[in-house]
Amino acid sequence: MKNILIINGPNLNLIGTREVEIYGKISINEIEEICINEGKNLSINIDFRQTNNEGEIINWIHEVNSKFDGLIINPAGYTHTSIAILDSLKTVDKPKIEIHLSNIHAREDYRKKSITSEGVEGTISGFGIHSYTLALKAISNLLK
Repeated sequence: MKNILIINGPNLNLIGTREVEIYGKISINEIEEICINEGKNLSINIDFRQTNNEGEIINWIHEVNSKFDGLIINPAGYTHTSIAILDSLKTVDKPKIEIHLSNIHAREDYRKKSITSEGVEGTISGFGIHSYTLALKAISNLLK
């Protein structure tokens, strides 16, 4: 079994109730359950985390090289602002995928640029909760 860390950034604890027309009605806890179940199908153990704190995200990214086989990250609002998260992603020598529930390229101008995507192998956005399961399938393929 491979071990994958899934990091969720700020305000994702509110999905399911926040801007449901953009992010949908499924909660972060339901997404975690979906990811764990999909992980079982792919022989992947999932460590699923969410925080509103940039420093905590960075500390978690620092764990990847020693504790995990890969990383899936939804940096949320930090996508567009955090050079510190980008720098920490660049230190990881394992497969990394950035995901977003919404299509950031079809949204407000300030959301169209992902600073953090420069530190990952690929991005998946715009598929709602399926962005998570697509990323799990992609990372499974990267690990083969």
